[in-house]
Amino acid sequence: MNDKTQICDTILDAIGNTPLVRLPKDFDPEVKCEVLLKVDYLNPGGSMKDRIALHMVHAAEKKGLLKPGGRIVECSSGNTGAGLCVVAAALGYDITVVIPDKMSSEKIAALRALGADVVVTPCNVDIESPMHYTKVAGRIASEIEGAWWPDQYHNRDNTDAHYYSTAPELWEQCGAKLDVFVAGAGTGGTLSGMGRFFKEQNPNVKIIGVDPPGSILAHYWEHQEICDSGPYAVEGVGEEEVPGAWDPHIIDSYEVVPDIESFAMARRLAAETGIFPGGSGGMNLVAALKIARTLPADARLVTILPDYGKAYLSKVYSEDWLRDFGYLPKVGINNATVIDLMREKNKAVLFSIDNVSWAVRQAGERGVRPLPVQDGLGGELLGVFHEDRALALLAEGKDLDAMSVADCMAPAPTVLDAHAPWQEAVEALKHCEAVLVDVRGEYLSLDRRDLLQALKRLDHSA
Repeated sequence: MNDKTQICDTILDAIGNTPLVRLPKDFDPEVKCEVLLKVDYLNPGGSMKDRIALHMVHAAEKKGLLKPGGRIVECSSGNTGAGLCVVAAALGYDITVVIPDKMSSEKIAALRALGADVVVTPCNVDIESPMHYTKVAGRIASEIEGAWWPDQYHNRDNTDAHYYSTAPELWEQCGAKLDVFVAGAGTGGTLSGMGRFFKEQNPNVKIIGVDPPGSILAHYWEHQEICDSGPYAVEGVGEEEVPGAWDPHIIDSYEVVPDIESFAMARRLAAETGIFPGGSGGMNLVAALKIARTLPADARLVTILPDYGKAYLSKVYSEDWLRDFGYLPKVGINNATVIDLMREKNKAVLFSIDNVSWAVRQAGERGVRPLPVQDGLGGELLGVFHEDRALALLAEGKDLDAMSVADCMAPAPTVLDAHAPWQEAVEALKHCEAVLVDVRGEYLSLDRRDLLQALKRLDHSA
């Protein structure tokens, strides 16, 4: 186990040795036993996949599959890609990551920031399609001389990484006392590698798999047959084929957790404990608590939080996204108001005494349009920033610091009251691109693009 009290020679030395945290006893009053959370999102790349990235790369080097100057090409839902990026940067390899477009924008941005060439593929294609991200990664790797495709879904080194690293680490932290281990599976490496190790230490340890609806793994484990896969939103777990890194014989039972419960649990854990997991961590905890409620007080259950909630600020932790996709209750059309159509967007306001240079910066960096101009904080709405006029001034090379916003204003568009019936917003936006909404003296924008998403939140049956 790495000792993180020492100075690390490289970032790779910081992988592993993540904390095991006890869930507060009052988190679920029905649970009498001890529930421990392996907070593996505290690895350098933000997930437990750093472990398999390092192990797979070292194994490939030893086998001669990856040589100096080579390129790593991998298909990933984001976390393995990020882990491989960390390893590639530290060891001097180039890297290409192929990722489906359903993954969060934060994950994709992080891969680029870590130096990857990122290829984004459509998520709504069959696994046999040449556009499926696994097929695209294999094709790219075959076309580049010196490229290596880890193929994490079918790479036994993935499983071995957890057998030789994560499992012994957790076993030591538990003092060799463990009754139940609960984890989801995507590639299956975590569940299978750790499960195999725990069973070797104590055959009585129960290994519980967790799956989202739409994944085939729980069904395959129970019936030994492949069923049709379906859509699900939780990332990094579930599968549409049987991965070679997954060993169903290690698993004692399976729990299936709906996305809505996974996301609600992740958000609750973050808000109530400060432990900040992704959606798969929420999924694991839902299943863990269900099992824990059946266990005696002297039992110990461990589950794992595979990745960090910061990778899902635009999804799991966004009320807009949750509402848009039906994970929060809809609002009946008879009770809905304009504010029910409002979205989480940047806010900004200009004052008439501001200079045009500041206004240009606010409009460009904040992306707020129309950008309201008020007569002081909470004051009268005077108009909106005149973008066309500002563009002309910029093109002419004028000194914008010397010009006042009062000289670069346009009349305000329609202003709606936040608590007006929602139909007023729809009617107003038939005739213009955007309106302002008065929310307790703060003027916020609402545009047609907002409506395209927000109108799905309304319940027409209510």
